[in-house]
Amino acid sequence: MSARREGFERRGQFLVPAGTEQVPAHPESRELVYNRIIIRIIKAVLRAQGLEISVTGSENVPAEGGALLASNHTNYFDFILGQIPAHLRGKRLTRFMAKKEIFDVPVVGALMRAMHHVSVDRAAGRGSIEAAVEHLRDGELVGIYPEATISRSFELKEFKTGAVRIAAAAGVPVVPMVTWGGQRIWTKDLPKNLGRSHLPVVIRVGEPMDPTGDPEEATARLRAKMSELLDAARAEYEAAYGPFEDGAPWLPVSLGGSAPTPEQALEIDRRERAERKARKEAKAKKKGN
Repeated sequence: MSARREGFERRGQFLVPAGTEQVPAHPESRELVYNRIIIRIIKAVLRAQGLEISVTGSENVPAEGGALLASNHTNYFDFILGQIPAHLRGKRLTRFMAKKEIFDVPVVGALMRAMHHVSVDRAAGRGSIEAAVEHLRDGELVGIYPEATISRSFELKEFKTGAVRIAAAAGVPVVPMVTWGGQRIWTKDLPKNLGRSHLPVVIRVGEPMDPTGDPEEATARLRAKMSELLDAARAEYEAAYGPFEDGAPWLPVSLGGSAPTPEQALEIDRRERAERKARKEAKAKKKGN
């Protein structure tokens, strides 16, 4: 794989279209735990893996003020990849909305709180929304996955309306973005590829959109925009790094791959949730005895 793509230039260890705007360092760049420790570790890991990461549209991330970054979700690396566009904007930071259970893990939870990520308790959704709105009103960037969970089909799932509701309540724009290729590194049901793989990843960021109005209609607009970005990212990926073998498990059926169809993926998700619920109930029953 080429370390130099035509029309792209190096911006640190990432590739951006030639002439992409550079901005001065944001005050967030001085945060000790998140920026000076965690981000440095993350960049070292990506460098060790030899990943070639191209980012188009990073200038659409506001250099100042709050915004909600809404991304697709195909892999466990998305929480890393989703930070890169903001990092390219003066080393800004993205505070991700993550399920409460992660915050309950010793050490990991402490780090999540130190980085000011947003805990999401699905049993108390209003509190999570209020916390995200507060971050946004304070001028921070918050990252969210409208699909809620990883898409096994690698297509866009149905979106929750939480993203537009949060952004509208905070009075900030929604910035749509997509990542593509990260599912080749680490995703559900496929072998991990965490070594020095030199795998390419493409990230595309769209123009900020107004989240106000009917939440269902605004969510439909957001999904349509992210679908356009995803189509463009896939085409870019194929042109730069393809062709790929037929039946590749990391490719959706629509592109000749062998990933589950959206319908099959939905059924797998339902079965997984049912099994998780059964285990939780069995554990609670055992504890009660």
